[in-house]
Amino acid sequence: MPNTIDTIIFDLDGTLLNTLADLTNSVNYALKKYQLPTYSQDQIRQMVGNGVTVLMERAIPGGQAFAEFKDCLNTFKKHYEIHKKDNTCPFPGIIDFIKKADAAGYKLAVVSNKFDLAVKELCQDFFSPYIATAIGESSQISPKPAPNTVIKAMEELHSLPEHCIYVGDSDVDICTAQNAGIPCISVSWGFRSRQFLEQHGASTIADTADELEKIIFSLA
Repeated sequence: MPNTIDTIIFDLDGTLLNTLADLTNSVNYALKKYQLPTYSQDQIRQMVGNGVTVLMERAIPGGQAFAEFKDCLNTFKKHYEIHKKDNTCPFPGIIDFIKKADAAGYKLAVVSNKFDLAVKELCQDFFSPYIATAIGESSQISPKPAPNTVIKAMEELHSLPEHCIYVGDSDVDICTAQNAGIPCISVSWGFRSRQFLEQHGASTIADTADELEKIIFSLA
């Protein structure tokens, strides 16, 4: 990794925020409305990471072939918009780390496959004023693992790729960082296990926020 890192680009769900309970509740609310089978949190954990459309494709039997797929997806979105903070909270040590990183002069951003409005609202509610650049899924930009959200974040922060590092909890994040041409630190406290991350090419893994801080600050 380069030793001139001044910008940290984070994934959101499973990296900074534990959103699993609220995602599960909203998925199951939508599924129940259309008389479809529901899922446990551990089952939903394996479905997240590629945006809400793919999440619902995986959750609904038949995916988009289900006649009322769009209506079910919209039901999920409306429910989640109202209930996205019922149980969601930062992972242990994350707030302290972000405050330290901001105080040390790092530029901070979030890129996510969650829909853009929810990403911006969650970052505003939990991480303001430390994370000002927050980019989510929209029709104007390709989702991860395409590098577009990362590139847009770098543009907004006026950061060069060689001075950036990416932090995420999934194989999608590893691929996103590779596609953007920047190093990736994987975290094992999110929606994928350390073993899974290693099997999908993770080269550096942090098990706690303290470990993440030590790794990144050693690169400054």
